[in-house]
Amino acid sequence: MKKTAIVSCYFQPNYGSMLQALATQEILDIMDIPNETICIDGLKKEIYDAKMRYFKSRMFSWDVIRDKFGYLKLAAAQKLNKKLGKKISQRKKRFEAYSKSKFRMSRPYVSKAELSRHAGDYAAFLVGSDQLWLPSNIAADYYTLSFVPDEVRKIAYATSFGVSALPKKQAESAKQFIPRIDYLSVREQSGQKLIKELIGIDAKLVCDPTLLLTKEQWGKLVEDKRIIKEKYIFCYFLGDNQLSRQCADFLRKKTGYKIVALQNLDMYIRSDAAFADEAPYQIDPEGFVNLIRHAEFVCTDSFHGTVFSLIHHKNFFTFRRFWRSSTMSTNSRIDSLLNVLGCEYRLIESLADFKNALHTPLDVSSVEACLNDFRKDSLAFLEGSLQGLE
Repeated sequence: MKKTAIVSCYFQPNYGSMLQALATQEILDIMDIPNETICIDGLKKEIYDAKMRYFKSRMFSWDVIRDKFGYLKLAAAQKLNKKLGKKISQRKKRFEAYSKSKFRMSRPYVSKAELSRHAGDYAAFLVGSDQLWLPSNIAADYYTLSFVPDEVRKIAYATSFGVSALPKKQAESAKQFIPRIDYLSVREQSGQKLIKELIGIDAKLVCDPTLLLTKEQWGKLVEDKRIIKEKYIFCYFLGDNQLSRQCADFLRKKTGYKIVALQNLDMYIRSDAAFADEAPYQIDPEGFVNLIRHAEFVCTDSFHGTVFSLIHHKNFFTFRRFWRSSTMSTNSRIDSLLNVLGCEYRLIESLADFKNALHTPLDVSSVEACLNDFRKDSLAFLEGSLQGLE
């Protein structure tokens, strides 16, 4: 049998990106589907240049400016603060080592044209999950699978737009590439709605690949030895919503537990320097799961922070990273997940919400029942999309 090619964001130094890519590889292995992840070392410049052209075309959009300003602040902070720069460099090396050790890679391809010429060497191309259909990624035209010939099977598993609306040009592109997908599924209800509005097609709603694996299966992939010995509150914030810090501090004072936080990932937040009791930097994706697994509480504004809290039955609180009105907002993925699993009350938008959730323990049996149904339905879709491969 030919291999299935996985098209994912395996290389991004981001906990969610690498863990969803790992989960996709792992679930195909469990299904006995030969697979490898497409190595894009030679494609990165082509993809990057196209994304930069998109951002330049939107350079006067306040949402884009605000989004990229965080990255610029982080880059500047690393240069000005050598100690911080060294810590972030060490963390990046841990990500690189993790990626090299965990993913089964194809040979490098130097262009989309070359990859297209060799697409027939594969039984299918599977793109997903993550925010691979963000407007900038649609503009880059790699995760769209446009390079894959008509006769080669194309599967979108839990692929996310990341946003609830597309700019006009990317919406027109979506009308072209989405109908070419043979098996179409998305991760969010907003993605379903967007596709229906664009081309009138009903996309299947499935869970993120990380949720396809059970708590026990993740236990086999992640070392169980505790990183932090004493009891702690784990904080994983990518944005600068100060409500999240206030609630975590309230919880610290109430419980006496220390705060352990992963900091300065997507943006530099100066006030965070004095926030955490412990802020480790040499944490790879496996360490990220470990820190959630052994935490007493989890406070996060991250989708995958929420996902792994649910998998490990943690008492968690999820905060909004973006304003509701922001066109760059990726809130929809968290809204959709919590809605499907019936635990919308874990989404915190005020101190009153936080105190209510604090006194309302997670109904583990109910969440697990919903999750098992969602997982079973999603696995059925994935298995069906891979049937009959030669």
